[in-house]
Amino acid sequence: MISFFKKKKIIPHIKLNGVIGNVGKFKQGIDFSGQEEIIKKAFAIKKAPAVAISINSPGGSPVQSHLIHDLIRQQAKKNKKKVIVFAEDVAASGGYLIACAGDEIYANQSSIVGSIGVIYSSFGFKDLIKKIGVQRRVYTAGKNKSTLDPFMEEKQEDIERLKSIQLDLHKDFIEVVEKSRSTKLKKDTEIELFSGEFWSGRKSKELGLIDGIGNADEILREKFGENVVIKKFEKPKGWLAKRLSSSENNAEQVISILEERSIWQRYGL
Repeated sequence: MISFFKKKKIIPHIKLNGVIGNVGKFKQGIDFSGQEEIIKKAFAIKKAPAVAISINSPGGSPVQSHLIHDLIRQQAKKNKKKVIVFAEDVAASGGYLIACAGDEIYANQSSIVGSIGVIYSSFGFKDLIKKIGVQRRVYTAGKNKSTLDPFMEEKQEDIERLKSIQLDLHKDFIEVVEKSRSTKLKKDTEIELFSGEFWSGRKSKELGLIDGIGNADEILREKFGENVVIKKFEKPKGWLAKRLSSSENNAEQVISILEERSIWQRYGL
C-alpha cells in the first residue's frame, strides 16, 4: 500500500485570489507577506515535478505583483521545478504579471487576460468644497509634497511627473512579459499587446499571451496522469480576521469596498 502511494505524483496547487496589495486591515487579498510562506511551502515538496498556480485577480499594486512574481521564479529555480499557471475569471494587469512567472500559462476560453499597462485614478473635489464653503489649507516643506491633491487645482507639471513614473512602471511590466513569453508573443499583428487592452482567453492564446485553453484539474491530469494528487495551498480565511474587520470604521469599509469593486469592474465583473 505504501509503495503504491509513493508512485503517485504530487502537484502542489497555489490559489491566488483577489486584488493585489489592496487588502486593507484584516481583509483577504494578495500581497507578498501573506503569500510568502505558502509559496515556499508549496515549492518545498521535494518529489513534486511542478507547482501549479491558479490566479483570479484584476491587478493592483505593481510592487506586490513584482515581489510575488520574483519569489515564484526564485523558488522555481532553487527547487528545480516547473511552474504551470492557470488564469481563472481574470488574470489582468498585476494578475497577468504574476502569471508570467509560469513556464506555461493556461486559461478558460472566457477568461479575461492581459491589460499590460499602468493606471492611476483619483477624484477632484476643488469645486465641491468651494460650493459648500470649505477652505483647503495645506502647509508643506518641499514644493511637490501636495502633488495631485484632490482638493486643489490640478497642475500640468504634476501630471507630467506622474506620467513619467507610469512610463517607467509600464516599461518594467513589458520587460517581464517579453522575458517570460519570449518568442511566443505574436507581435506581427495589428493588435498592440502593451496598450493596456485585455482579451478573452481564446484570443489571448492566438496572441501568445497564454499557451493553451483548459482548467487546472484537466491539464494537470493530462500532464501527470489520472492518479496525480493535487495538494492545495491557499491563504486561510481566519474567523478572527472576520470578527475584527467588523469593528472597522464604516466609512473606511465602504471606501475600501468601492475601490476594490472599481478594479474588478474594469473587466466586467
